[in-house]
This record gives sequence, C-alpha cells and structure tokens, in this order.
Amino acid sequence: MFENIKSVIFDLDGTLVDSMWMWKAIDIEFLGARNIELPDDLQNVIEGFSFHETAVYFKERFHLSESLETIKKIWLDMSYEKYTHEVPLKPGAQEFLEILKKNDITVGIASSNHLDLIHAVLKSHHVLDYFDSIHTCCEVSAGKPSPDIYNLVSKDLSTPANNCFVFEDIIMGILAGKRAGMHTCAVYDTYSIYQDEEKKKLADYYIRDYKEILTLPGKEIYG
Repeated sequence: MFENIKSVIFDLDGTLVDSMWMWKAIDIEFLGARNIELPDDLQNVIEGFSFHETAVYFKERFHLSESLETIKKIWLDMSYEKYTHEVPLKPGAQEFLEILKKNDITVGIASSNHLDLIHAVLKSHHVLDYFDSIHTCCEVSAGKPSPDIYNLVSKDLSTPANNCFVFEDIIMGILAGKRAGMHTCAVYDTYSIYQDEEKKKLADYYIRDYKEILTLPGKEIYG
C-alpha cells in the first residue's frame, strides 16, 4: 500500500476530521436566517468547491445582498468555535500521523476549507506540527475535481505525483487526486455514505478509518 510513497496528502473535512455534519447545520442556519429553505441538491452541487467558490455560488443562487467577504466572515464566525471545541479527529488519525513522521514520510493537507479553520482544528488536537505543507483550493485556479490543489501541495513537498498518496472522502476529491497522478485511498464518512460503492470503485484503496491501516501486517511503513 505504501511502497515507494514519500508523501501523504490529506483532505481535511470528512477525511482527517469528522466535520461534515457541522457544515450542513451551518448551511441550514445561514439560509434559514434569510428565510431560505435548504435545497436538497445543495451539498452535491458544492462538493469540492473552495471556500470562495462556495460563497460565490451562494450569493448568485440565493441572490444574497451581502458581499462575498461578508458571507465568508459570517461562515468563519459560525464555525470557528465548533472547529476549536467540537470537531474530532477521525479514529486512528493521530496515531497514523505519528507513524508517518517516524518513517520520514512528509505530510500535507489539500483542503477546500478556509485556512483559519484548518489551523484551528489542527491546533486544538495538537497535531499541527505533523504537517509539512497546508494549502487550500482558494490558492489555485479551480477547486476539486481539478488536480490543481494536489499539484500545489506535491510541489511544495518536493515529491513527484507517483510518490504521493492521497486520502479523500468524496468523489470529487478522489478524482482530483487521480487526475494529479497520485495513489488514492477513499475514507468512509457518514456524510458521503451514499457514494461508498462509487468511491470503492474509483479509489485504489478504501478504509473505514485509520485504525485499519494501523493493524495492517508486515508493511514497511511501520519501520
């Protein structure tokens, strides 16, 4: 599974941390305050969008009067405390990060989220120092499934694509990793359970949680 792997790159939400439940709740609250009901298709449509792309979509679809910067600031204010105090790491994630560091495998994050929230949740779990590169889709020309964000992180890590291993919880993210030419592992998340069969077919590997990796026998990664 990790033969010739020099870097591991994680998506954040739904992959490294259990946070997708929170974003749906925020969407409901945000739209409800403006007397707008949450559309059934919203989560699927914005899947893979960057923080900025999502704000643009909300403003245009729901004809919001607020500026893009105001919309993003409202979301940051609504979510910051939850990321700091309520969002947990996925089971086995910290132990897996420790093993990667022990074996000199560099670690990155390629997320659609806002950088402030990424730092907030990683600091709250005391794992920020495990990461050698953290970038968001707001820094590239297109969000997932474009490979741009994964290309950016692998370049920052100085690791060729075929030596990178990507962990993702959604189809758009898996596609982004594969289009970047990287090895991919789909991660189970309750939020995307309806995609499970497609995720299993698309990705090179599939795990329920990181504890499965910790118990794999005879892998050189364990050093």
